[in-house]
Amino acid sequence: MTVAGSVEPELYRSGRRKRSRRRRFNLIAALVGVAVAVTVVVAPDWGLLAEKYADLDRARDLFPDIVTTATKNTLVYTTFSFIGGLLLGVSAALLRMSSLRAYRWIAAVYIEVFRGLPALLTIVLVGLITPVALQFQFPEILGVPTGGIVALSLVAGAYLAETVRAGIEAVPKGQIEAARSLGMTHTTTLWRVVMPQAIRIIVPPLTNELVLLLKDTSLLAVLGVTIATKELTQFGQDAANQGYNATPLLAAGLMYLMVTIPLTRLVAYLERRNKVMR
Repeated sequence: MTVAGSVEPELYRSGRRKRSRRRRFNLIAALVGVAVAVTVVVAPDWGLLAEKYADLDRARDLFPDIVTTATKNTLVYTTFSFIGGLLLGVSAALLRMSSLRAYRWIAAVYIEVFRGLPALLTIVLVGLITPVALQFQFPEILGVPTGGIVALSLVAGAYLAETVRAGIEAVPKGQIEAARSLGMTHTTTLWRVVMPQAIRIIVPPLTNELVLLLKDTSLLAVLGVTIATKELTQFGQDAANQGYNATPLLAAGLMYLMVTIPLTRLVAYLERRNKVMR
């Protein structure tokens, strides 16, 4: 009784001290938050900020070019880079799963190299150095040069290869065995049984990769672009440099969000749908 009686007050005092410390921490955090909020509201020169970051006249001057040129080019770069990356990714994934060691090595080298190199370095090597070294010029597609598209496709393909491989391996082995027992060839089983299920599994990560690829198009500015081939970031940066005003960059950011937010919402919907279907 004595031991139990002495332990209980000690536990009570310990709990009370913890609650007291938690209340003090919450109070300090609240005071710091209020101080920061007051500083943010009172300290800045809101008139100057509005002039440098939200100049409506400068924003109006960006239209329609920010849509018809910059956004259009960004979507062209993204779409064709994603298609090229997906083709490379599927091919590399199948080679990585091949029974031939040489094919596995080829796929492994490609995936490791282009996943390990920074995307900016790949863009410079493929889109800038290679044409100069080999004395040729990349053709254009829908008015934009394809050098950057090739570089982004190589980078995207290396990441998508692992995504595709994971999707293929997630298909139950029993379905593959059942298809083979029905007399299907390996190729027929792959394309009619495995791939349709794998694609359903990997659609959310594929959409995530599409969003990342959309943002990576901003790196293509390093290749040097003409007025007609600018993507959103370069368009906003060039406009911002004319008068050192950040409004064009914010406008470019809003255009990115108008594309990426629906895509991220689509990813969330597809992930919920996959969970329900499982």
